[in-house]
Amino acid sequence: MATSLFKYFMINKTSLRNFLGELPLAAELDWTLRQKNRTRKDHYNLQRLQKSLPAALPVVERFARNAQPGKKILFFATLHYWIEQSAYISLLLTGLGHKVTLMTLPYSEWHKRMDKFTQRQRILHTRDALAAIASWVNHVSLLDLKPASVLPAQLKADIEEISLWDSQYTLMREEVDMNHPSDRAVYDLRIERNTFAARLALDWMQTNKPEVVLVPNGLILEMGVIFRVARYLKIPVMTFEFNDQREQIWLAQNSSIMRMDTDYLVEARCHLPMTDAMYERLADLENARRGAKVWGKSKRLWQYVSSQGAEKTRTMLGLDNRPVVMLAANVLGDSLTLGRNVFAESMSEWLTRTIQFFASRPDVQFVLRVHPGETIVPKARSMAQVAREALPSLPEHIHIIGATDKINTYDLIEIADLGLAYTTTVGLETAMNGRPVILCGQTHYRGRGFTMDPHSWDDYFAALENVLSDLPAHRLNDEQIAKAWNYAYRYFFEYPRPFPWRLMNFWDDLAVWPLEKALGPEGQTAFGDTYKFLVGEPFTWKD
Repeated sequence: MATSLFKYFMINKTSLRNFLGELPLAAELDWTLRQKNRTRKDHYNLQRLQKSLPAALPVVERFARNAQPGKKILFFATLHYWIEQSAYISLLLTGLGHKVTLMTLPYSEWHKRMDKFTQRQRILHTRDALAAIASWVNHVSLLDLKPASVLPAQLKADIEEISLWDSQYTLMREEVDMNHPSDRAVYDLRIERNTFAARLALDWMQTNKPEVVLVPNGLILEMGVIFRVARYLKIPVMTFEFNDQREQIWLAQNSSIMRMDTDYLVEARCHLPMTDAMYERLADLENARRGAKVWGKSKRLWQYVSSQGAEKTRTMLGLDNRPVVMLAANVLGDSLTLGRNVFAESMSEWLTRTIQFFASRPDVQFVLRVHPGETIVPKARSMAQVAREALPSLPEHIHIIGATDKINTYDLIEIADLGLAYTTTVGLETAMNGRPVILCGQTHYRGRGFTMDPHSWDDYFAALENVLSDLPAHRLNDEQIAKAWNYAYRYFFEYPRPFPWRLMNFWDDLAVWPLEKALGPEGQTAFGDTYKFLVGEPFTWKD
């Protein structure tokens, strides 16, 4: 009874707030009279940003008045933490002479409906938070724009693809059952919101004609939609994300950064020789990961237990002298895996068919290394569960290493005679150790000369049979190992670009690199090239 009353109250409360959200000026009056000066309890909270921006404005004005005229930039951001950082990046670009429009979408819950009254007040909160910089940064709310009347067929297809990825990302699993009410509700909501965003952005871009579009991620949610609209209109677009290192940014030109397209890096850099210092730096990084230590300007641990040595690990797992095949899994639903299928319908299908293949090969010991990152995303469907559903009764020669098991992945690399990977960089690191690697997802190091890259199930199983028939013959030669090390160095140290503020711990980074310092001589020396790349200038490198 109590549960029914609660649901009735919540449904009617939402209906009332939707009704109020439709009334002209109702949200505005409530905001002005009651909410504006209160401490916000909503998860969507820009009050810290609002307090900090007035002090930043004189800094921007001083630099902007002396800057050469730059480009007309559309910068899109959604979710409050992206908007906080994007506001300061907008100020940075303005100080460099660019004319920036910051387009915001004041959502907090991308997978839930929000009543219209609350949503309208979030628009007002965002407007007030950014009001201090309105004289230099043009702010528009996507929800206040006029929609295009018709969407081209290409963008409709893009929206369907992005909405499926959104659903996988939200549910943290690859299987989205359109006949299941909860799955279908997530997908339908994402179709609705993505379609709405595409229509609004299309009309605005066609009318205002920005020279460059800047957007985080560029793969999923409305961020992916804005990216696709810009590409449809043939407007240059930059996407960005962040790794674990402070003062670094990942950048991509005219592709989603989550695709990790490194072709340009390979073409420009991988033909250059490696020096002893470069080998030592890369070995230092690998040793830190192997030793479960932080490295550089990162606080992230890539392993939760230090290396215990190959022989101790063999004993702990009960491995004998039979060959060892290690499959390194990704986290299901991670945006670095979405849309990366080559011949398998999903990573789950790939694991299922692979473990079933090895079930009939007792001459080989198969080890599944579940990604330690599953502990960070507890609602993700575990690859261990996928494996046990494929083989409810595990043969003695098949071993599953869970995300929290006290086993170091780098000890498994040392033990392995063959590595299998989808998109994880463990495949790259396995090749660096001279082990053959069969790579089954569309990842950045595929086709670089040190992995086997099947294009169909037949190719995949043929490669497995071929390698297993003579493992020593398939060990990587010196040239292939050198290619793997060269690529790894470029990827880990040259692909990221120097930049003052990451998304995570943004306010801590801003304290180290305040706007005046980031725009001044010290910031220009450290990050000046990256500032140019952010607005579409061609990538260059300093040796």
